Amino acid sequence: MTSEWTTVVDELRAALGGRVISAADPEYDQARIVFRGEFDGHPLAIARVNDASDIASAVGIARASGLPLSIRSGGHSSAGHSTNDGGVVIDLRDMTTLEFAADGLTVWAETGLSAAELTQAAWERGVAVGFGDTGSVGIGGITLGGGIGYLVRQHGMTIDSLLAAELVTANGEALQVDETSHPDLFWAIRGGGGNFGVVTRFKYRLAPLGSFVGGMMVLPATPETIVAFMTIAAEADERLSTIANVMPCPPLPFVAEEVVGQTVIFALIGFSGDAGDGNAALAPIRALKPIADLVKPMPYPEMYPPEDAGYRPKAADYTFFMDHVDHAAAQAIIERLDASDASLRAVQLRALGGAMARVPSDATAFAHRNAPILAVAVNFYEGDHDHQQRIEWTRDTVAALDQGVPGAYVGFVREEDDERLREIYPGDTWERLRDVKTRYDPDNVFRRNHNVPPRTSD
Repeated sequence: MTSEWTTVVDELRAALGGRVISAADPEYDQARIVFRGEFDGHPLAIARVNDASDIASAVGIARASGLPLSIRSGGHSSAGHSTNDGGVVIDLRDMTTLEFAADGLTVWAETGLSAAELTQAAWERGVAVGFGDTGSVGIGGITLGGGIGYLVRQHGMTIDSLLAAELVTANGEALQVDETSHPDLFWAIRGGGGNFGVVTRFKYRLAPLGSFVGGMMVLPATPETIVAFMTIAAEADERLSTIANVMPCPPLPFVAEEVVGQTVIFALIGFSGDAGDGNAALAPIRALKPIADLVKPMPYPEMYPPEDAGYRPKAADYTFFMDHVDHAAAQAIIERLDASDASLRAVQLRALGGAMARVPSDATAFAHRNAPILAVAVNFYEGDHDHQQRIEWTRDTVAALDQGVPGAYVGFVREEDDERLREIYPGDTWERLRDVKTRYDPDNVFRRNHNVPPRTSD
């Protein structure tokens, strides 16, 4: 470490109330780890900030030094934006305060919380915010990206529950944004990612959730059952949301040994309501004769089971939208899965619609409200020896399923090229985001993201 960089670390330690971790500290290797195994960043300093003042100081020091700057909430960034080499990481995980309103209708939540932590606290009060399908994801990243999970068809995306946010801008100013205060910035952070500042806390509208039916179901994967499952999911009671992972069945204690390795629909299912209504909504799916059915009345937080802290997958994956799943598409999915020998490969299908689709496409920076199905093709790899092979499988799988549906969901995108950015943010959305970026971050301080450049960079 050169004396110049030592000075940066010293400046951070002098300015911040929170901890500053460098390579000289014993906790450094643990602190720098992010979820995705392909990203192994070695930042100069990890600033475990306590508040907006710490954030402003850290941003200012990183900006003055010219070092890369990453913002970390949960560390699940598909593109590795939560870390860097030789730069500063502002780590929000010590900021976990929750303030529920007395009437139980809203909550202010600091950005270091995970989806599971907020979900548990809300459930204890009979309410919920819809996040995604993984509990350890930070609420910062998933909210700024959009948020598509088990409540999406009834209550919309995470951003559709967002009422306000507090953030620190590139020049260190602390702002509260909502529909009347900095409405342009409030529009932009609902789907525009971390381009515009560091959010310190969010204010969410809480949805009543007194009972829940959920869990996993394993069904045989034939073209007929895949088509039927997706048709049922799209036409079901909006209280039902599903995530269908078509994949080889892993060893599981609740499936017979002869099923292991067979292509199945590994479905994650959530129904917001009581057992009677849930069973009625699930009856058409159960008519497909599941191999295993673990869907039952349960506390909503159990949709986020404990995770292995050492699990760090490496994956070649690509996300896209589909219009429908017919027999030809279902057959193509099965054939593509058979064409890979990866330890884990899958095509994930999420039926959308419902409340998500009733929000106007220009109401937030997430512009793909009418997309019927969110899809992901994923092929895990072990290392350099099989990485290219897995990339090619993913590319060919997407080509086989391409229906010409435009757009992409930023929360799952890993690619950094301009063409992909314009798929994420099409047409007028892109132009509006550039205007907001120019106004609040003209020097592009926040560029470790799916970056919308300010107009001053032209």
